[in-house]
Amino acid sequence: MNPMRINALLACALLPLLLTACALQAPPAGVSAPAPSRWFAPPPGGAGPGLPHDGKVSDLSQWWGQQGDPLLVELVTAAQAVSPTVASARSRIEQSRASRVAAGAALLPSLDASASATRGRSQPLGAAAAPVATTTQAGLQTAWELDLFGGGQASRDAASLRFEGAQAQWHDARVLVAAEVAAQYFNLRTCDQLLRVTRADAASRAETGRLAALSADAGFTAPATAALARASAAESNARATQQQALCDLDIKALVALTALPEPELRAKLSSTPFDPARVTGIHITSVPAQALTQRPDVFNAEREVAAASADVGAAQADRYPRLTLSGAIAANRVRSAGVSTDFNTWSIGPLALSLPLFDGGRRASAADAAQARYEEAAALYRARVRQAVREVEESLVNLQSTAARSDDARIAAEGYRASFAGTEARYQNGLGSLVELEDARRTQLAAETGLLTLQRERANAWVALYRALGGGWTPELPAPDSPSQAARQP
Repeated sequence: MNPMRINALLACALLPLLLTACALQAPPAGVSAPAPSRWFAPPPGGAGPGLPHDGKVSDLSQWWGQQGDPLLVELVTAAQAVSPTVASARSRIEQSRASRVAAGAALLPSLDASASATRGRSQPLGAAAAPVATTTQAGLQTAWELDLFGGGQASRDAASLRFEGAQAQWHDARVLVAAEVAAQYFNLRTCDQLLRVTRADAASRAETGRLAALSADAGFTAPATAALARASAAESNARATQQQALCDLDIKALVALTALPEPELRAKLSSTPFDPARVTGIHITSVPAQALTQRPDVFNAEREVAAASADVGAAQADRYPRLTLSGAIAANRVRSAGVSTDFNTWSIGPLALSLPLFDGGRRASAADAAQARYEEAAALYRARVRQAVREVEESLVNLQSTAARSDDARIAAEGYRASFAGTEARYQNGLGSLVELEDARRTQLAAETGLLTLQRERANAWVALYRALGGGWTPELPAPDSPSQAARQP
């Protein structure tokens, strides 16, 4: 048959398939996730609800470095270096990179080399003995599947998108570790201050108990009063012991996070001063969408939607015919009876068309499953955006609440401190009772504890806002290719 006629028939056969390919449509690579135009939570400064927050997200990636506390920076760096969460995220980057390379390689022709050597004798029955012949061959074989319906391209796009998402997840893991360490550090520092308060209270009550016992022995104080003083001292001492245990547990947690030796960590903590009331704040913009660009988890969810869309296209393309082209070239040599004969061979083809006729619904079900995964990814993306807005709003509410309560808590602590001093002076001069003294002492302790707890709550709210804003990450910050680069990343 005329080769031109064969080509014409092949083109006519493939034309409907090509037209079908043009009709294949993957779902949208991006979906909308409406966010409010401004923050509705009161800003940290205490202005009215609904007002925009002035300032911008600046240097957020090094927020913990702006606290004037080098120990906090050291602990965050140490924790990020040993975190299994960060290590797992790095592993996912390498896996995604390998998948991207494999998906891109599937679009290119494959080329394999082969070589063989045989030695033997072949002769018909009854013929004279033939000489022994040595045959050697070296050649190349190639094969290429034409991406008629874009399935290979879609798979490569999906792998590239997931690689970008894996890089963002690596940054998200680092932000999460930094926030966890900062929160634990602030908790420990507040615990130390609470321990000093409870120890001072225990010492004061112990002295009151000692004086009450001496007065009772001399007959100036009723035994019941001395018993009350002893009970109060024992209660306060138990509280101090419990507070010490809580601080020890916080140190154990920091040791586990940073892998620093406990004696070294305790020495660093004792030599570094800290004031929780001086934790530096964060300024954010008025538009939530700008803050969401700082969230690597939102970025990854968005990339996952696009990758799922590409997966749908690849699954749809798999339902249609495949066209492959192969070829080979070889150099041969036959040596027999001292005579060598060289000859070369080459071939192009076959040009093979594979048409899926029946697979029991396997390809159709795979396309349906890909569509379902796309819808799931879209729903997860929208939920992630809503969660991001919620976390920022909640952090702002907590910050505003702690700011509004700070002055009241400070005034209350100062007032109850002065009240206790006056009651103690009256008791020592015999003008007040021990019951009044213990009530004043208990109230003062509650006020001091409340003030420190409020400072810790505010510091943790700043940490939560840092985490909710994504730690200042931007898509322009690629993940490093080596551990040395990781150490230099924010």
